[in-house]
Amino acid sequence: MRTTINAINSVATTADSVGATGQNSLESAQVRAQLQLREMILAGELPGGARIAELSIVEKLGFSRTPIRAALMRLEQEGLLESLPNGGYAVRTFSERDVSEAIELRGTIEGLSARLAAERGAPTVVLGEARECLNRIDEVLSQPALNDEAFSSYVALNERFHALLSEMAGSEVIAKELDRVSSLPFASASGFVVVQANSPRARDMLIVAQDQHRQVLDAIEQREGSRAEAIMREHSRLAQRNLRAAVASHNLDQMPGVRLIRKK
Repeated sequence: MRTTINAINSVATTADSVGATGQNSLESAQVRAQLQLREMILAGELPGGARIAELSIVEKLGFSRTPIRAALMRLEQEGLLESLPNGGYAVRTFSERDVSEAIELRGTIEGLSARLAAERGAPTVVLGEARECLNRIDEVLSQPALNDEAFSSYVALNERFHALLSEMAGSEVIAKELDRVSSLPFASASGFVVVQANSPRARDMLIVAQDQHRQVLDAIEQREGSRAEAIMREHSRLAQRNLRAAVASHNLDQMPGVRLIRKK
């Protein structure tokens, strides 16, 4: 009898394992489909206003319809797609004001997060990680001229530093809101950094941003909440400047996603 029970338990465990593996595989496919679709939109392969044909996306990306449908729903929630009255989705376009307000909102939330980190006291370990991150950014910016690899390194380190700032506040509520607003099109901390790659003042602008990074970290360590909040609000103004430069640029091939932004 015990042998039979053990056999049943073994079969149940195996079934659970297979089920979990299948679920993980499905979720992985959904994430990969979402990332590839987002890349297609921001690369200009799916232009603003274009209707998304589900079957053509299935054929193009090689996923089944289930992960593609989940990816389309997620991209609608992010704001890159809009649902159509008769079903399906279309690629959204954005006014310059839409993007500007999203950046402003991110700056406001990051400012609040920095103030709370200063007032509550940021964890020593996280402060150390943030300092090391900034040291690595200094190494990138020490080059007299920045190539594509240097810009890629800066973007990765910049996003890491902003993530550490969010972690310092110790607030799940604020962290979730910051993740949500940063996922809005073009509103992330590095959303327009690539625009600077073609500017003769590219390195100068990043050095200004890096100085603000240092200043906000110092304010948090010194427990100066109001100062930390003000610096992060000011920091978001650099993204606003990059937004205006991107919209005014005539070289949109360097950042095709900007084509989704209407000047007015």
